[in-house]
Amino acid sequence: MRLSRSVYEALPYLYMLIGIGALAASFQWRAKDWSDLVAGLGLVILVAGLVLVLRRRDYRIQKRRYGAAFDEDD
Repeated sequence: MRLSRSVYEALPYLYMLIGIGALAASFQWRAKDWSDLVAGLGLVILVAGLVLVLRRRDYRIQKRRYGAAFDEDD
């Protein structure tokens, strides 16, 4: 399955938005066990979005610095 570039670029930010939303919902929803579960899940999703953004940024910086030779596995 191939995603369009705009969807591909927006996914990490969507993940971060969902994570922040889950964290906010956990503070509003005061059921002890479920609130902790939603907060933990929101934190994991938020960190996953941040990791994707940073890894993509680092890859693009390295590719710009080293050019096409960076992609070759020889």
